[in-house]
Amino acid sequence: MRHFGHLADDVRGRLFLSEPVAFDLQSEAAVLSTGLGATLYSPATRTTLAADIRKQAARGVVSMVLCLEDAIADHEVPDAERNLVAQLGELAADGAEGVPLLFVRVRRAEQITDLTRRLGPAVRLLAGYVVPKFTDESGGAYLEALTRAEEASGQRLFAMPVLESPELAHLETRREQLYGISRLLDKYRERILAVRLGVTDLCSAYGLRRSPDLTAYDVALVAGVIGDVVNVLGRADGTGYTVTGPVWEYFPVQERMFKPQLRRTPFAEAQPPADGVRQRIIEHDLDGLIREIELDRANGLLGKTCIHPSHVPAVHALSVVTHEEFSDAQDILSRHRDGGGVLRSAYTNKMNEAKPHRAWAERVMLRAEVFGVAREDVSFAELLGACLCG
Repeated sequence: MRHFGHLADDVRGRLFLSEPVAFDLQSEAAVLSTGLGATLYSPATRTTLAADIRKQAARGVVSMVLCLEDAIADHEVPDAERNLVAQLGELAADGAEGVPLLFVRVRRAEQITDLTRRLGPAVRLLAGYVVPKFTDESGGAYLEALTRAEEASGQRLFAMPVLESPELAHLETRREQLYGISRLLDKYRERILAVRLGVTDLCSAYGLRRSPDLTAYDVALVAGVIGDVVNVLGRADGTGYTVTGPVWEYFPVQERMFKPQLRRTPFAEAQPPADGVRQRIIEHDLDGLIREIELDRANGLLGKTCIHPSHVPAVHALSVVTHEEFSDAQDILSRHRDGGGVLRSAYTNKMNEAKPHRAWAERVMLRAEVFGVAREDVSFAELLGACLCG
């Protein structure tokens, strides 16, 4: 699989200076965690799950979570488990080529070993499990179950803990929780692909819900949690993990037009897309989502939890490395190899300092490998338009 692989060769050639590379379940963990992109959630109760996975992959989805937790009712769990096993068996029988990175979100630790066993040969499609409401007290049982499942199946399996418990929201317990989670994750470092943020559950501890006009960062309590999570778990010194962006809860509404806030998004600097493309972008009503993705990046988050397919193109288009970012990263790493120092950027609009900016540049180059580098004259709007029309 690879990002933007669903686009025609000539379209990719026109958009990318350097095209995204292909990767699969055997790729390095750093590549996989960077490549998660927009992780689309789907209830495991869907009777068309196998066909849905194929359809979304053909539209550019690269990672999916098949949910046995909050997306379904309590009484549906046994039937959902049976459906999940049957659907993945059907998918495996048709061949694994082009299947996204697949994860199962469980409710209990024992589901990990049980489902891995029940999947049989179809476990080869599975990238791992998503662990909900992860705390330093509950998380160990899930990670031990993952270890046993991996040993029994011979399949490399990753965990993606979701930080969403009230203990994390509450100020008096947050510090202890984060340090405890950090110590626990460190014991299983090779099995932790990414840390996910469950902002909806964090808000529920206070009866909050943000409107479509507000990002997660406009909710002070949530912004504080995100900052603390990145502070402890997102460090660039080799001890950190990929931390993914929170879910955007709102679906597109076709009758709405661009709102004034959109003037502050990348569209403001882009050439207006063709009328047909622009209309499709308008219909997707992505202004709030775009602002939140930009803030995710500014705050050290990469990728995003998605509950609607229309969110995927925006996440992926904004993950492409711009020509300016690529140029800066190349210059910084080159100067760092020469011993450091400061230089003016090739775009003559900023200072690039080799030592302080090195970690940023290394992350940019990894993202460039997975999402590609846009040509100098290609804007976010063109990338998004190609995804929407592709």
